[in-house]
Amino acid sequence: MGETSDRPDTQDDEVTADAGTDSEEFLSLLPHFYRGSVSQTVSAQDRLDRTTDWAITLIAALLSVVFASEDMPAYLLLIGLILLGMFLFFEVRRYRFYDVWRSQVRFVEENVFANAFDPAGAEHHPNWREEIGDDLRQPTFKVSYFEALSRRTRRVYALLFVVVGLAWVSKITLFSPESQWTEAAELPGIPGPVVVTALALFYIALFLIAFWPGKREAKGEIHEVEPGHWKEADDERD
Repeated sequence: MGETSDRPDTQDDEVTADAGTDSEEFLSLLPHFYRGSVSQTVSAQDRLDRTTDWAITLIAALLSVVFASEDMPAYLLLIGLILLGMFLFFEVRRYRFYDVWRSQVRFVEENVFANAFDPAGAEHHPNWREEIGDDLRQPTFKVSYFEALSRRTRRVYALLFVVVGLAWVSKITLFSPESQWTEAAELPGIPGPVVVTALALFYIALFLIAFWPGKREAKGEIHEVEPGHWKEADDERD
């Protein structure tokens, strides 16, 4: 009974051992792994984009409601800032998961396909198979929470926050002619100048987060090159 129960595990070990030691077996397995990683990356990118789309749709709807009438209070836009912060929180989390799959795809492309096309090129990671194996056994985030927050704020949400902020300033000044801006800006129990000061500090913190210099941890896909570099290289060969 013991030998029979151990046989499936032994067979599984033999299959994985063959794929790990036989180059032909490994190369037949690699495309399936790569396609699966690409599929996961596309799926994660789709979830990321949907979060951004919902944030933009929400802000567009909120702006249309607030500016539909002079009687609409300006504090509705402050609620929009809170909702934007919630969407940013969700997007940062989804971006970190997206970066896990994107990094895996790029790692294979750099160490397998790039070297296949250019054997003379130096490998980025000589032990890339072991590194992928370790990451599959113990998946980890490749980008810190702060960098993900900074990147999504800088690339997407900073502009949305600025739009809402400018809309709020316009609402309490240009679209509230019958009252002072301090009255239009105030909240229940909170004077207008205090609200303005708090918002100013919020935007200062926002831009510090967005543009704080730091070492990039996210796996880049596109590197800066001169436009037309490939075409010029082709012309030189001709």
